[in-house]
Amino acid sequence: MAEFVYPPVIGIFKGLWKSLGLRFSFQGQSHVPRKGPALLAMNHVSYLDFAIAGTALLSSKRLARFMAKREIFDHPIAGPLMRGMKHISVDRKNGGPSLVAALKALEKGEIVGVFPEATISQSFELKEMKTGVVRLAIESGAPVLPTIIWGSQRIWTKRQPRNFTRSNIPITVAIGEPLYFTKDEDPDLGLIKLKQSMTKLLSEVQENYPDPHIGQRWAPARLGGTAPTPEMVELDKRKRKDS
Repeated sequence: MAEFVYPPVIGIFKGLWKSLGLRFSFQGQSHVPRKGPALLAMNHVSYLDFAIAGTALLSSKRLARFMAKREIFDHPIAGPLMRGMKHISVDRKNGGPSLVAALKALEKGEIVGVFPEATISQSFELKEMKTGVVRLAIESGAPVLPTIIWGSQRIWTKRQPRNFTRSNIPITVAIGEPLYFTKDEDPDLGLIKLKQSMTKLLSEVQENYPDPHIGQRWAPARLGGTAPTPEMVELDKRKRKDS
């Protein structure tokens, strides 16, 4: 089926990456199947993760259909673009229809992009994950590709000012070895396996990242950065909810 919306959007983002001088490092692209279904299970550290993960797939000549919150589809500009690129709307109060839509995309041999954490991690550590991606893998038989994005939080992340200057920021996208789940797999145990794989990959990416983490607001406290710890994020969330 012809793609009318995706190619020009890709062109726009390529122009943005060039204007920002981003220094991309893509790892594990050989794990992306050249055809057939797959689930891209990604960590979530910035608002640009969709586009950055999609850029990493271009050398494989694959496009991803990302699962994204319904509010984006309700936007007068972003909404038509999201629908035109055949991304999948997720209603957080009723996730059933989005899972059905994702299964249909997988049945067509598509790559479906999923953020198991659901929302951006303000600590830049892996948050608690939902089992949806594992359930999709069990139901469809599609492999899950553990994927780590790192550095994008330096451009545009939650509750921090955007940095759209030409800062030549290094961005890493690492795609791990595919995970397969059988029909009799326990989704909760499968999720543990996925998180272990993503945690290991995240540590490797951080260890090899070219810029130092110490003292940086975009780096987790575990690495000497000044981002809030997961506990601090949760405490702040509770305070704002109670106020």
